[in-house]
Amino acid sequence: MNRRNFIKTSVAAAFGLPAFSILGADSPARKYRTTLIGCGWWGGNILREAMASGACDVVGLCDVDTRQIDQLFGKVEQLAGQQPKRYKDYRELLAKEKPEIAIVATPDHWHALPMIAAVQAGAHVYVEKPISHTIAEGRAMVKAARDTGRVVQVGTHRRISPHNVSGREFIRSGKLGKLGMVRCFVSYGGGPEKPQANEEPPKELDWDFWCGPAPLRPFNKRIHPKGFRNFLDYANGTLGDWGIHWLDQVLWVTGEKWPRKVYSTGGRPIKGAPVLTKEEQTTDAPDHQVATFEFEPFTVVWEHRQFAGNETEKGENVGCYFYGEKGTLHMGWQKGWTFYPSAKSAPVQHEDPQLGKPDDQNIKELWSDFLDAIKTRRRPVSDIEEIQRSTDCALLGMLSYKLGRSVQWGGAKGAILGDAEASKLLSRPYRGPWKYPQV
Repeated sequence: MNRRNFIKTSVAAAFGLPAFSILGADSPARKYRTTLIGCGWWGGNILREAMASGACDVVGLCDVDTRQIDQLFGKVEQLAGQQPKRYKDYRELLAKEKPEIAIVATPDHWHALPMIAAVQAGAHVYVEKPISHTIAEGRAMVKAARDTGRVVQVGTHRRISPHNVSGREFIRSGKLGKLGMVRCFVSYGGGPEKPQANEEPPKELDWDFWCGPAPLRPFNKRIHPKGFRNFLDYANGTLGDWGIHWLDQVLWVTGEKWPRKVYSTGGRPIKGAPVLTKEEQTTDAPDHQVATFEFEPFTVVWEHRQFAGNETEKGENVGCYFYGEKGTLHMGWQKGWTFYPSAKSAPVQHEDPQLGKPDDQNIKELWSDFLDAIKTRRRPVSDIEEIQRSTDCALLGMLSYKLGRSVQWGGAKGAILGDAEASKLLSRPYRGPWKYPQV
């Protein structure tokens, strides 16, 4: 190893990162034909890191809203000097461009079909979390990845964020003692919600295609762009969005694979009852929710709210509290992690985060891991099968919320035990010509 790589390896070790996360920063000679399916804000963030890696030729952009392609096309041309082809239909993109890497950064209800089609077309895939809108979709996605032998990385970048890596090692080394409970949470401000008038879709947007296999609602600016996460036809609310990150931290830190029982409750006492008419609509996801996940050795509680935000919570309003016999560790985001020992004589321990700009995430490191996994034919740090389990936790919480009762989860079989009504919610009918993926 030369001196330059020795220094990079030492830095990686100091940050708790694999060496390839630093070594991969050099522009490699190998260039992968890369496409982006879903050209919104977050897709642009991922593509920016793909271009910065020096390993990607951007050959195609795909979105049913040409405005999103247009704004991203200029950035690709400016940053990489490339002029990718534009597509509305991901199937046409895959057939004509034959990508080696496909990024899937669509709304949640559009993750399964493009990801499966991409690996079947020969591409490795970076797909955003949660991997699917329903549990059965996720199982089909894992099967497609394994059948084709493609690498599929999921955007749970906290698995490679330096402070999350060191916090995990702190817990796994026994410094927290025996773990008894974990509390995962997100709290933001908000208030009552008034219905917003529906409109005709913009001429640049194919709204029927945007809804795709999901129900066709009237177009509303609250849904697109960015607002889809609080509409349950297209996503799974805050639990499906933020919950996947923190429930994944629990599985990743502890090595557990699935809960055996899940119960969730919540509602919309502040936002008010959901509205959906021809004239107007509101969101319909819960403005607060509590879910309990019963694991064999410990209990996990999820809670979120979209009201009563306050200044004192900033930086501490997201994350996990791991409660052990020796103290409490808060695994956070923008303030890193902090260990509060039970022993009064012991000092508080803390580690600051090392986050990428401008989005305060670690997409760069996760992309480096993705490229290395492709080159070395190994599974990535956020492999789709592992993140399927984390996604399942969030989706089971939503399933219980909709049912109003607990469910028993047979994780090894991917099935709900002894509850035919609940089992029906593991999938949902697809609309129009779209076919539900099969395991």
